[in-house]
Amino acid sequence: MNPFSFSASVETALREQRPMVALESTVITHGLGWPHNLETARRIELVIVDEQAQPATIAVLAGRVTVGLDDAQLIALAQDTAVRKCSIRDLGIVVGMHLNGSTTVAATMFIAQHSGIGVFATGGIGGVHRGHPYDVSTDLTELSRTAVTVVCSGPKALLDLSLTFEHLETLGVPIIGYQTDMIPAFYTRSSGIPADICAESPADVAKIVQAHRALGLPGGELLCVPVPREDELPQQMVDQAITEAHQLAAAQGIHGAATTPFLLSQIARLTQGASVRANISLLLNNARVAAQVANELSLHGFAERD
Repeated sequence: MNPFSFSASVETALREQRPMVALESTVITHGLGWPHNLETARRIELVIVDEQAQPATIAVLAGRVTVGLDDAQLIALAQDTAVRKCSIRDLGIVVGMHLNGSTTVAATMFIAQHSGIGVFATGGIGGVHRGHPYDVSTDLTELSRTAVTVVCSGPKALLDLSLTFEHLETLGVPIIGYQTDMIPAFYTRSSGIPADICAESPADVAKIVQAHRALGLPGGELLCVPVPREDELPQQMVDQAITEAHQLAAAQGIHGAATTPFLLSQIARLTQGASVRANISLLLNNARVAAQVANELSLHGFAERD
């Protein structure tokens, strides 16, 4: 049995080679709490539609890799507290055992490429964990081997940004700053780490993507878009909140899959909700930029399936 299922709107968009943007589902199940997760998922899709592109939120539902969720499926996913967070290694497990799973950046990239979708919008990618240089997210490996343009606001703020970008450099992943020479640091607009190139427009991004594919180079591109200026958090606030959150996690013995949700909830509390507002703001902004890039690629007849 084919494990992939496509919504009618996604099937139509693929057939007509219309611009499309893939969306992950882990942000719905593990990134934002109820009801922000559902509200934000709906708003992200609307932003993409407003830019004349087709959104394709991806998840595994009862063992079916589902590309394009309807509203009932979004609601069910947003309220499912037992859904499994799926990276690449988990996909075969959840499909084989007919489970529900939300997709990380790595899993979403893999499914997007398999489905013929070349642009993917998210909040932040995984990377190298602070204090644990050998704890490296599969997101980085997938970026080096999967031909999808990932639009984000840099790595998640909990990570070691310098080591993450050193790792990406080793893997040969091009880092594009969107209207900036510096890579953003999720909640803040600059990490102080230079990007490989500054792309001033979606057209510039499209030129780089087209050249990357035409050369037959492996992997995708990381397009880093700063959080909107009005929702940026002061760096000192971010650093203090992250430090305190890690201390609380250690004191309470939080570890494994429970760590990130715990840390994010504590950061939200310590910043009095400012981190959540910034997160939602950058998710919406990244979706808008991703749709514009997808439109530009489509305008020049560039289809990922070619």
